[in-house]
Amino acid sequence: MHKIKFLLLFFLITAQAISQDAVHNYGTIQIHDTGIIGFHMNLINDGTFDQNLGLVGFYEENNSLTVSGAFNPVFYDTEIAIENGLFLETTVTVTNNFNFITGHVVTPRADQSIFLNFRDNAFYVGQNSLSMQDGYAAITNMDTFTFPVGYNDRLRPLTIASESINVFAKCAYFFEDPNASMFFENSFNTDALESDFLSVSTQEFWKIEGDQLSKVTLTWDTLSNIIVLGELITDLKVVGWSKLEEQWVNLGNTNVVGGLEYGSLTSDTFIPNEYEIITIGGNNDIFETLSTIQLDNYFMTPNGDGKNDYLVIEGLENSPNNTLQIFNRYGVMVYSRANYTNEFNGESNISSAVLNRSSGLESGVYFYIITLNTLKQKHQGYLYLSK
Repeated sequence: MHKIKFLLLFFLITAQAISQDAVHNYGTIQIHDTGIIGFHMNLINDGTFDQNLGLVGFYEENNSLTVSGAFNPVFYDTEIAIENGLFLETTVTVTNNFNFITGHVVTPRADQSIFLNFRDNAFYVGQNSLSMQDGYAAITNMDTFTFPVGYNDRLRPLTIASESINVFAKCAYFFEDPNASMFFENSFNTDALESDFLSVSTQEFWKIEGDQLSKVTLTWDTLSNIIVLGELITDLKVVGWSKLEEQWVNLGNTNVVGGLEYGSLTSDTFIPNEYEIITIGGNNDIFETLSTIQLDNYFMTPNGDGKNDYLVIEGLENSPNNTLQIFNRYGVMVYSRANYTNEFNGESNISSAVLNRSSGLESGVYFYIITLNTLKQKHQGYLYLSK
């Protein structure tokens, strides 16, 4: 262990002494056990540097650093403290921990083949608006992960929660109008909608890849300007540009938290690879003119006796394009379903709504809103749930 460590340190010192601006690996470098290597100059990896334990750090106060080369390095523990950023010209893989201290890890958005990859049980700490992944981040062999992505000094993470392990998934954030992206050949016309009642953000979007059924959680901040998408944050929904339909479609809202300035929004399940990009959507302005008449109140006893086990709302067949939202007495949304077909049986589909989802919601009074898009009507009422 010590011999390899000392030889590499000698190589670094020699490189600095002859005024080289990079460490160029042509052979084999391996870090054993608790070995530590600190790079204060660029790394060009044209050799083997993928069987590592210990820590690899990148440190520089005044300039940026670059990792490049023909082969992708694989590190165990990694950290970055570079005021002007670490620029990747080749993919870097982390197998244990990445520590964001200072500066961004930057990958080119125009080249999706380069990314910071978190493999197997890898994780990260320290992410913030001054140190994050500016560009593409990826995961290998994980089902749940929060990508620490953003742009400039805006951390805009996306969380993916998949029903099965993702052999590979990748994500980047874009602070630009999807109608005129600088990084994609196609434009994503925000007027091309599956429904006249849908609206799409023109401020930002995410690129997410993955082949497993997943829910994603998006975030917003003051520059997202979500007030133009809905009067209430419960009006928000995840929307995606369908590759097949070549239009924006509603990917649902199963949980939303926060306020108009900051918050997060969780979709229903979908396969990310079926969508070119995703973003935050809402209701078209037409909803401002909808009637909000009182619908009947409902009484439910979901005990399996075949009577009042489900919330059956009259007239849904006249508007299959609809959205149901149910709230508890504190105003917390406990159920949300697009294109509702009378399947609510007293159990929440919001992960944070109850501690034990298998036991269903507690007995009590709930408030519901059903939006009938086809009929251009919005109804509200009370639901009495008794076990």
